[in-house]
Amino acid sequence: MTDPVLALLLFGVLLGVTAVLAWPEKGVVARLARLARSSERVLLEDALKHVYTCESVGRACSLESVAGQLGISTGKAAALLENLTEMELVRSALEGLVLTEQGRTSALQLVRSHRLWEAYLADRTSVPPSEWHAEAERVEHTLSPEETDRLAARLGHPRWDPHGDPIPTASGDVPSVAADTLASAEPGTAVEIVHLEDEPREIYQALLEGGLTLGARLEVVDRSPSAVRIRMDGRAWTLPALTARNVTIRSLGSGVDVNRPVRTVRDLKPGETGVVAELSPACRGTQRRRLLDLGVVRGAEVTAELPSAFGDPVAYRIRDALVALRAEQAGWIRIEQAEATDMEDVA
Repeated sequence: MTDPVLALLLFGVLLGVTAVLAWPEKGVVARLARLARSSERVLLEDALKHVYTCESVGRACSLESVAGQLGISTGKAAALLENLTEMELVRSALEGLVLTEQGRTSALQLVRSHRLWEAYLADRTSVPPSEWHAEAERVEHTLSPEETDRLAARLGHPRWDPHGDPIPTASGDVPSVAADTLASAEPGTAVEIVHLEDEPREIYQALLEGGLTLGARLEVVDRSPSAVRIRMDGRAWTLPALTARNVTIRSLGSGVDVNRPVRTVRDLKPGETGVVAELSPACRGTQRRRLLDLGVVRGAEVTAELPSAFGDPVAYRIRDALVALRAEQAGWIRIEQAEATDMEDVA
């Protein structure tokens, strides 16, 4: 004979589990359903943005390219594109899948949110550059047009994101961009980097580790179908052609010397003084603001005073104050020997 107390206890447990699973709005089933709907919306928006990206670079967009970009099956991609077509956001054309006017407006909103959030991460946080894209991919699906407009106003309505991509305006205008890449530059040409492609992440990280940043100037020494040899800041190295294609450049013309070795505060020996010329473009966000707050501005004198027991950090005298800087931070501060009295901000 079953113990009535035990039966009542089991009934209570079963009732509790059922409530947890099926409770309206807050139950597990309801939450999973919302998550599924949310994931479906994210996939639709990612597919829409992929169609826009293909159009913007003049590449045909296909069912296979959508599936490959989103990492899903062609069957799932077909279902997404069918939904986008029914929503009148995408249509088929001879050149492949293209956006409707409504689709372009929606896609530009996603792109605007993404690139503004990357600008925010670069200028207002210490998030590493290699993580900007992935974080913006997540946030772009959560910002409303009103929130995006407020973010743009907070950042001063920037026209370009930290990779050099144009940020669409609220009305949908997109600044024109350069089309030449490092892989197509002629040997002997001095160029300036105007865009670094942030996908795939591994190539972008390799570019950063090589010292290539937005605004950097370099010389193309030699070029072959498989590699490009460049010289910058007094050193030369070779990039694979695949990597070089992710670097967009503009020509600086003839007679521009970009090979003068750059000295930084890191090169100062104890007791030696240098004059701040500028901060490296690689120094951004909270790190840049901290150095500016410490008085690291154009024309300021920096003297190496005392290394730590292990050589890093080193104490530097800046405007009559001792400041400890790590080697990486000291490497961001470019110096010169000439006298300088102009003390304007180098931000």
